[in-house]
Amino acid sequence: MYQGFYNLTSGMLTQQRNLNTISNNMVNVQTPGYKSDKMVSSTFEEEMLYRTGRKNKGEHEALGVTSKIRTAQRTYVNYEQGSFNPTDGIYDFALSGRGFFCIDTADGVRYTRNGSFRVDEEGYLTLNNLGRVQGAGGQPIQINNENFSVSNGTIYGYNEDGVVQELGTLRVVDFEGEYQDILHKEDYGLYSTDAASREVLQGETAVIWKTLERSNADMVEEMTSMITSQRALQSAAQMLKMYDQVMSKSATDIGRM
Repeated sequence: MYQGFYNLTSGMLTQQRNLNTISNNMVNVQTPGYKSDKMVSSTFEEEMLYRTGRKNKGEHEALGVTSKIRTAQRTYVNYEQGSFNPTDGIYDFALSGRGFFCIDTADGVRYTRNGSFRVDEEGYLTLNNLGRVQGAGGQPIQINNENFSVSNGTIYGYNEDGVVQELGTLRVVDFEGEYQDILHKEDYGLYSTDAASREVLQGETAVIWKTLERSNADMVEEMTSMITSQRALQSAAQMLKMYDQVMSKSATDIGRM
């Protein structure tokens, strides 16, 4: 009986954490470059159950393995590329292939797939006031006016006389190995890592101008997962209430007999 309390309570806590993960995915369905999360649960402290005789306790028979607690094991990030959304926004960029944009934040360099940039008061390309976008060599890119064009990630500006000037090239880096084991997901679609980065060579990854990468979170899939998790949570809550009623009866009514 007591094992049921452990199973149901831990199941409710796990489903609540799963709902938080799903809710975060749903909120970010429209966030450019967002990568969806998936929580994986597992059992904790598995134990072997045995059946023994009434007299000879030395002879026991194995019944099976059980676990009293279910817990969240890990949250995995789906790094699959999202589809492209043409926006005609002159400060919008998308990456086709592996790699990340580099952002100079207050906490150091961070990496992102969100190319929805803008310019600050000084004309430097920034990401949502989180930091300036790095160009080649780690330098920020300054765009003095809206009269510019982009080719393969290189930004060319034009002055009043029509003279072309190279303003900078968006810095795109990649990491060796699986992103799952290297990158740490932070808020606002940023990633941090201690792993060494390498510059993406021309031709490896295309920088698409006036386009954004859509989130790879699917609303229909997330809604289905949310309904399944909510039903599991509600079922566990109802069962836990029944367990409590049975234990209350055994302690009061049956205990007086």
